[in-house]
Order: sequence, then C-alpha cells, then structure tokens
Amino acid sequence: MVDPDIALPSFFARPDGLRLAYRYRPGTGPTLIFLPGYMSDMEGGKAVALDDWAGASGRAMLRLDYAGNGASDGRFVDGTLVNWRDDVLLLMDALTQGPVVLVGSSMGGWLALLVALARPDRVVGLVGVAAAPDFTEWGFTDADKALLATEGRIEEPTPYDDQPYVTTLAFWESGQASRLLDDEIAIDCPVRLLHGQQDADVPWDIAVRIAERVRSSDVQMALVKDGDHRLSRDGDIALLIRTVASLLDSL
Repeated sequence: MVDPDIALPSFFARPDGLRLAYRYRPGTGPTLIFLPGYMSDMEGGKAVALDDWAGASGRAMLRLDYAGNGASDGRFVDGTLVNWRDDVLLLMDALTQGPVVLVGSSMGGWLALLVALARPDRVVGLVGVAAAPDFTEWGFTDADKALLATEGRIEEPTPYDDQPYVTTLAFWESGQASRLLDDEIAIDCPVRLLHGQQDADVPWDIAVRIAERVRSSDVQMALVKDGDHRLSRDGDIALLIRTVASLLDSL
C-alpha cells in the first residue's frame, strides 16, 4: 500500500504541453496556496507542515512546483519570474474556485504580491515569509550585473542545496521588469509579513518596505530576532501556522 504522504504528485499540462506538478487538498475555503522560494519546491518543510495543518483543520490547500522546479517538467534555467507567476495563475485558475490566501516564501513572497495584483478579486489574504520582492535590484552588485551581461548567467554556491544557485540574464531582466518597491503596491487585502532579523539573504528591512508600499491598511509584521532566512525551526513553523490560522479566522 502506497503511503499517501509520499504518493506521486498530480500534473497539469500548460498550453505548451509542459506538465506542472501539484498537490491539491480539498476542504473548506479560502484555499491556501503555498509558493516556494528560488530553487525550492512544494516538498519543503514549511509547505509540508502547513499542508499537514490544513489537513487536520479541514482546509483546502494547493501546493505546486513552478516549471523546471521540483517534480515539474522543464529546465530551471529556462524559468523567469513572469513565467513562474503565470504558472501560479494557471494552476490557481484551473484547480481552485473562490477566494484564496497566498503564502509565499522568499521569492515566493514576490510572486504572491504579483499574483495578488493580477487577481485582486480572488486573493483575500497574503502571508510573506522572508518575502523578497525586487531582489534582482537590491541583491545584485554592479559586478554581478556586468557578469550577467557578458556571460548570460551567474552560478553561486548556496548553503541550502548541493547544486549552485544559477541566475540567468532572462530571469534577472524579468525581475527588473516586475519591481514593486519603488511605488505603491495596489493590494487591499490583509497582509502578514514574517521575517528573521538574522536573515543573511533578505534584509529584514525589506519587510518594512513592503508594509510601507502595500496600499492595504491591514498589514502586520512579525520580526523573529534570532530567525534566519529559512524560518523553518519548529518555533518558526508554529508562528507561521498561527499567523495563517489567525488570518483565516479574520476573513
């Protein structure tokens, strides 16, 4: 008998035939949608823990892998921020109905903001965990940008994976075209931001800038003084679940 927790994911074909992997849990709405970070996938600790909570609480939840990530078809290096946003929109529109709450980790937080802007009639809440909008701007030095321009890609070691982080010129250009922090972010739903103050990858003041730029008056931020970028310790995950539960209860 196959353990349902390790069963193969489901797949949804994009118009170009490439299959996107997902796991959908039926339940009461609003549907939670978890958006992983850069070079991450739907089997990460936060995503699985939140899905377990959703199951115990009878909540609907969708987890997914962007093209070229996790179990989805495609090559990672062919992905761009806008393409991955469109993957989220495709699966959200095809697999869920009614209101949704987006939970985005790191780059997934940037995507959550972009998806909320694209579907203001459906996104009724947003939770960012070390959300990283505009990281193609503040996260790259002039030397990095020069290397991208000449070589078309950057490869960097990362403590989070055996494989190096790869950033392509196409991804960087897509990110630059999708920057949000220079102007008002026209999102009116409740927004919750969690960020570790020991985050070595995304400065915690990015959360402050998001809070300042989002148009919604219902924005709350929780800083974890000893928290790192991943916020994946038991206490961090408990904070995430409390935050999501409280947000859902308020809707």
